[in-house]
Amino acid sequence: MSENPNLTDIDEEMEDTMEGKYLIFRIGDEEYGIAIRHVNDIIGIQKITELPDMPDYVKGVINLRGKVIPVIDIRLRFELEEREYNERTCIVNVSIRDTAVGLIVDSVSEVISMSPEQLSPPPKIQKATGSRFISGLGKVGEDVKIILDIGRLLFEEELEMISESIVD
Repeated sequence: MSENPNLTDIDEEMEDTMEGKYLIFRIGDEEYGIAIRHVNDIIGIQKITELPDMPDYVKGVINLRGKVIPVIDIRLRFELEEREYNERTCIVNVSIRDTAVGLIVDSVSEVISMSPEQLSPPPKIQKATGSRFISGLGKVGEDVKIILDIGRLLFEEELEMISESIVD
C-alpha cells in the first residue's frame, strides 16, 4: 500500500461519512434540513452589499474571505414575512451547482443523521410554490424535518443572473 493515499479515495471516504447527515436550521416555527455535503460553512450575519435589479429574496453579496458570495433570504424565497436579523440569524454558505451561495436562516440547530427509512417523499400539493423546494420529510422522534432540495432553491436562469452580477 502506498504511503500517499489517493485523493479520490479520501474524497470518497469523506462523502461516505457525510451520507445521511443533515444540517438542521429554523425558519419561523419550522425546522428544515439540507444535506451536509452541500454545506461549506456557517457564519453569523454580516454586512450585505445590495445589488440592483435583483429579486427581493436576493439580499446582495458578502465578502467571505476575499470571495464575493451572493446571499438569498430563505424566508423571502419561501414567500414568508420578512423579519429583522438578530444574533441567532446565520448565513449558511452552500454550493448550488458549483456556485457558492449564502442562505440567510433564522437560526442553525444541529447536524443530525437520518437513515433512508426515516425519510419519506414530500406530499403532493398542487400549486404550492414552496413545495417545489422540498425533496422529502425526515421523521426524527415525534418531529418532522422538511428536507430541502438545494438544487431547486434557484432556477438555472436565476443562478446565472446572480453569478453574472458578481463577476470580478
